[in-house]
Amino acid sequence: MEEAVEVANQVTTDDGKRTPAHARSGLRHWALVAAGCAAVVGGALAATSATGSVIAGRPDLAPEPGPAASGGASTPGTATAPGAAGTPGTAKPTQASAAPDPAKAELPLDCGPFPVAVSLRTSASIGGVAATVAAVHCQADLGTPPDAVYLLVPGTAGKPKVAAVLVKDTENLTVTELAVRSDGSIHGRAKGYSSDDVPRFAPDLTLELNWAQKGGQWVRTETNTPTARA
Repeated sequence: MEEAVEVANQVTTDDGKRTPAHARSGLRHWALVAAGCAAVVGGALAATSATGSVIAGRPDLAPEPGPAASGGASTPGTATAPGAAGTPGTAKPTQASAAPDPAKAELPLDCGPFPVAVSLRTSASIGGVAATVAAVHCQADLGTPPDAVYLLVPGTAGKPKVAAVLVKDTENLTVTELAVRSDGSIHGRAKGYSSDDVPRFAPDLTLELNWAQKGGQWVRTETNTPTARA
């Protein structure tokens, strides 16, 4: 069973629940708003299951060199990854045809009537296991749906399985870069929001995200910096 990365940078709400400090209204709210706007402009999208229609994104990216030291504060998180890609410490390029295909995976993303789009994907052999890291979101003509990031490894009957949820869609991030580095770690970059008052069309944070395997878990660190404005 896959488990999501839990980010330590959290705030406590009035009801005592803890949520990520940069989290906003979430995917369901976005889907309701987008569906309403689509109806207003006169065009409802045909109903498609969340796993039944995947729109291909960018081609696979080659693994990058090992990570350089980054400045700023980091925020740790962990994800248990049973059956995840191999032994930490190594990564090699892999043929796209041998890598898990997000279009064949059953992703834990509820898009209602909207299809699922793969915005970014990168593949590598991590510790000897072919793996794909994919950023996906609900596809619609309006709005900016948040991304979720999944680590996929080979499953049964040729169907990839989700080994780890690296980013939840409820974190309301737009992922702009993904790469698997030669040391087996995963790097990403995303746009986010410092508060609920920031409009969805104007993210004001840039997040540097890194995941590394430690003790059978994927441990996430992140650095947030304000987005420069003209």
